[in-house]
Amino acid sequence: MIKTLFASASALALVALPASAQSQSSTPETEQPDPMSAAAQGSARTGPNRIFTGEDLFDLAYASDPQISPDGKTIAYVRRQNDIMTDRAVSSIWMIDVSSGEETPFAGRSGGAFAPRWSPDGSRVAYVSTEGGSAQLWVKWLDSGEAVRLTGLPSSPGSIAWAPDGRSIAHTMMVDDPAPSLGSAPSNRPEGAEWAEGLQITDLVNFRADGAGEITPGYQKIFLISATGGAPRQLTFGPYHDGGPLSWSPNGRTIYFSANRNPDWQTDPVEGDVWALDTTTLGLTRLTDRDGPDRGAQVSPDGRRIAYVGWDDVGRAYENTELYVMDADGSNPRSLTADMDFSADGFEWDADSRGIYVQYDDHGETSVARISLDGSVRFAATGLAGGGLDRPYTGGSFSVSENDVVAYTGGTATRPAEVMVASGDEGRYLTNLNAGLLATKSFGEVREINVSSSFDGQTIQGWLTLPPDYEEGTRVPLILEIHGGPFAAYGPHFSTDNQLYAASGYAVLSANPRGSTSYGEAFAQGIDKDYPGNDYHDLISIVDQAIALGIADPDRLFVTGGSGGGVLTSWIVGQTDRFQAAATQKPVINWTTQALTADGTGYFGLYWLGARPWEDQETFWAHSPLSLVGNVETPTLVVVGAEDYRTPVSEAVQYYSALQLAGVPTALVRVPGASHGGIAARPSQSAAKASAILAWFERYAERWDQEEAEAGE
Repeated sequence: MIKTLFASASALALVALPASAQSQSSTPETEQPDPMSAAAQGSARTGPNRIFTGEDLFDLAYASDPQISPDGKTIAYVRRQNDIMTDRAVSSIWMIDVSSGEETPFAGRSGGAFAPRWSPDGSRVAYVSTEGGSAQLWVKWLDSGEAVRLTGLPSSPGSIAWAPDGRSIAHTMMVDDPAPSLGSAPSNRPEGAEWAEGLQITDLVNFRADGAGEITPGYQKIFLISATGGAPRQLTFGPYHDGGPLSWSPNGRTIYFSANRNPDWQTDPVEGDVWALDTTTLGLTRLTDRDGPDRGAQVSPDGRRIAYVGWDDVGRAYENTELYVMDADGSNPRSLTADMDFSADGFEWDADSRGIYVQYDDHGETSVARISLDGSVRFAATGLAGGGLDRPYTGGSFSVSENDVVAYTGGTATRPAEVMVASGDEGRYLTNLNAGLLATKSFGEVREINVSSSFDGQTIQGWLTLPPDYEEGTRVPLILEIHGGPFAAYGPHFSTDNQLYAASGYAVLSANPRGSTSYGEAFAQGIDKDYPGNDYHDLISIVDQAIALGIADPDRLFVTGGSGGGVLTSWIVGQTDRFQAAATQKPVINWTTQALTADGTGYFGLYWLGARPWEDQETFWAHSPLSLVGNVETPTLVVVGAEDYRTPVSEAVQYYSALQLAGVPTALVRVPGASHGGIAARPSQSAAKASAILAWFERYAERWDQEEAEAGE
């Protein structure tokens, strides 16, 4: 969602871009099958080691995208397993028998496989696979086990949606558009001459996207293909992005989708409407038209209503995402969650068309509830997990069968996301993907911690990860680890970074200062047009609480954070010298350059600071950590992905250069090939980054004094 500045599917994006930019920044998965375990490397390991190390990242697996069959008997899910030979996570699809828990491989032995979707009658599963090279649409028949590749597309298909009769499948795909041209190179190039490449010309507002790099001109469009193969037929046209998810009317005549089809779509990235597409005439009808994003349209099983999510755009960087219902013709819209102070993060209709299952965060934890059309609420599942591996973000996903069995990803602070199932009772695990690792490694205990902010008394919640061998009553060095977003939340969830830090003897404090989600709309809006700001006091208050509890050593404090957490890390060391050392990861340092060079050009200035840079430079500078660099007395490491387009590399370089000129100990760490959202995607780099931060903290475990350092020169 737009409201999240630095968090993404991996919960690390500076801003969750609109559907248009998401479609351009998506890239097909290219993982190879048969991941190899680090534990299988023979003499590379000399004996048992109960300490969690960077090497162990290669042994991790986690579940995502659980899709339960219509009859509730089988779950198809995506297993992500790190592979030591390719240094990547490999995606495969597995089937689980809900009754017995028995697992069987489904797809992914000869290429990455993901996005499984059941046919309406449950006899087939459509999915995307990179078998044979590029990502294509496949269908597998369950009775025969035969799989057929349906497409040979130039770009990856997305938003797969079966037609109600099971005879065709709708999907989205990028369609290239000619790049603009100006003039031409000389035409008299001699045969065999090696001339320079041609000019690169663009007229896009956002011409780069994090994770994708330079954007190829084009638009996301909706296509239809027979479920037995053939040429796909394009259904939408024009210079706009028509995004998913896609939802069919029960009679198969209409597909509902979301898009911003206004002429100013490039500079109004928040806007979006629900559209109805007639699959026969290809006529389009706009069903919503308010100022704000309306997305994720899903038609009810009886075809009478459409559910969607959105909010009124009043220029704030955060609004609760509300769940709406309207009649199928777009009339009588109403919010089902207006009186519920949470954000609807995902939803699915009940088969009876009288209620909707919705996913939401509450105080750092994720749950699913069923909301009836009359407003009554019934909890359906708790303990969802899956916001990422490196840091303890909220997240996860779910699906619901026709008989109300909920399949979801769940886990704990010491257990990565697994497939779980609930049916009116406590959830139960169906997978145990890291059984060997969990049995042989000691992980740090995670405890909840709360404090009243010194600024205004608001309750600030966080979690302390303790060293695995922590002895009660002893003080240990503390790392304050600040989340990105900043409209995101940490919770009691598994985190490789935190466990690696804890294994090195640190307590790790994961706090949710004002601006964090899951504590109500007003709490998140507490930093609107004032970020960074009073969230600083929240973070210092909870550090003081960790000291008061007798856990944190006040003379051995360290701070780090990524993206939004990088902003606050840089802000903190400009405000106080209490921390021995700091590591700011992929930060925003200068709001003017951020607003004009990041891949959210139309968004950051107006929504974060209320103006364009040239309209209110005083505000932009007052909230830029660069303005405080003259105060910094804390050795500060600067870390960034070498291909970061969300908080561009130039932000990190500015801060590194300023620290060098100010005489503050610093070093610049660039992660080769890494985007903003993918800075921890490759296990070796994730481990190396954590190791570099720990080494920096160890180097400055004794307080550095600038005057003493200068006197010693």
